[in-house]
Amino acid sequence: MTNSFPYAQNQSFPDRYISPEKLFSYLQDNFSDYIKEVGKSSLGKPIYMLTLGNGNLKVAAWSQMHGNESTATLAMLDLLSIFEKHPELSEKLLGLIQLDFIFMLNPDGSEAWTRRNAYDIDINRDFIRNSSNEVRVLKSIVLNGGYSYLLNLHDQRTIFTTDGVHPATLSFLSPSENLERDLTENRKKSMAVIAAIYMQMKQILPNRIAKYTDEFYPTSTGDNFMKAGIPSILFEGGFYENDLDRKKTREYYTHALYFALKAISVLKGDTLSYETYFDIPQNRETHFDLIYRNVKLNTEFECIMDIAVQYREILDENKNLTYQPYVIEVGDLNHKKGWTEIDCTDKKFVSVKKFPKLDSFVDFSVE
Repeated sequence: MTNSFPYAQNQSFPDRYISPEKLFSYLQDNFSDYIKEVGKSSLGKPIYMLTLGNGNLKVAAWSQMHGNESTATLAMLDLLSIFEKHPELSEKLLGLIQLDFIFMLNPDGSEAWTRRNAYDIDINRDFIRNSSNEVRVLKSIVLNGGYSYLLNLHDQRTIFTTDGVHPATLSFLSPSENLERDLTENRKKSMAVIAAIYMQMKQILPNRIAKYTDEFYPTSTGDNFMKAGIPSILFEGGFYENDLDRKKTREYYTHALYFALKAISVLKGDTLSYETYFDIPQNRETHFDLIYRNVKLNTEFECIMDIAVQYREILDENKNLTYQPYVIEVGDLNHKKGWTEIDCTDKKFVSVKKFPKLDSFVDFSVE
């Protein structure tokens, strides 16, 4: 399977953090004939769309709707490099489809490495109110573009697994159109694409592909685009073991993006084998990044507990992404697992505080 898709990372973008200015400059230098400015962010940054192909099947995709979710942007940059080195992969594909890819829909959030936009609006929950420039840009393009499919590209947290053991490195969703989660024709069309991706990738990414919850969100983009009659597919790039920088996730995301476009070009709106979608395991919320087990605190009474830690992604003054440990939960955590676990039985909790405070930086050690 991997031999049929020669993955290679775009060397111009080795890191998860992408400066909007660097991205814009790269696109202008390398794809000036294929890009256009389609709008501006809340702070006036340009939003660019790249158009590839001239086929009858029109596909719109967008990345970094949430500014701190860059895997899809990197995957698209990788895919462009792969197409350049291996034109045989793209020539037939781009004769059948037209891909309109909106890079970095939320450049203000991307600049600051925050989920929301400059005015703290979650663009993905702004479909009805239209409070943000960014969602107005997206809706104008999608609702007037005559698209056959939409790819809504995101990242998800490290907490999710497919089976309580393996991380959900990639998760997909055919969004619901209503509260009843009816199995509509549009949902079947997007399920068929997801099923095709799953069948292509389950051998190279075993036990690490899941489907996201199909709870209906009345204000979200994917659900409302589906409701408007356009088959929409949600991508979520998650965790891979020992890969906080998500380099492996990026690689598999690139595979999935390619296989999605290929499936769309073959299916052409058909719902063939959509039932396979239901074979994909559901995301399970089972893990923390780190759990200290059996920690004995410095209290006047005996107090032994588990301490769960999650790494927060913090951008330093040099625009380098760092991973800072924060206490996220304490108590009896036997119902949860950690990607790393440390047994602290017979060890000493070393801290100026008697106990770890929730939502605080990890400033203790266990020795």
